[in-house]
Amino acid sequence: MARDDSFADFIIDQLRDLPDIDYRAMFGGHGIYQDEVFFGIVARGRLYFKTNIHSAALYRRHGMKPFRPNAKQTLKNYYEVPVEVLEDRDELAEWARRAIAVARERSHRRR
Repeated sequence: MARDDSFADFIIDQLRDLPDIDYRAMFGGHGIYQDEVFFGIVARGRLYFKTNIHSAALYRRHGMKPFRPNAKQTLKNYYEVPVEVLEDRDELAEWARRAIAVARERSHRRR
């Protein structure tokens, strides 16, 4: 079965005002990157952004859940982005900036 890139293409289009945003195929979905910083996941028609203890609270206030790639695994650092945010380019860019900052922070801590 061929991979459907249309939703990932939509996300990249919505984020077009941010520099160097792209996606790469991964595990049946897509990873969203700014340069080499991995900050989002597109899977099964949904978008998930990287979070930390502080930013995850915003997602939970919107009733969103963490990413569950399968029944036995939950990635608590990636939360689904609400539909109303997906549809608002400016709001989505703000949420993406937060996710990118979290991803960059975690990347610097590992070094």
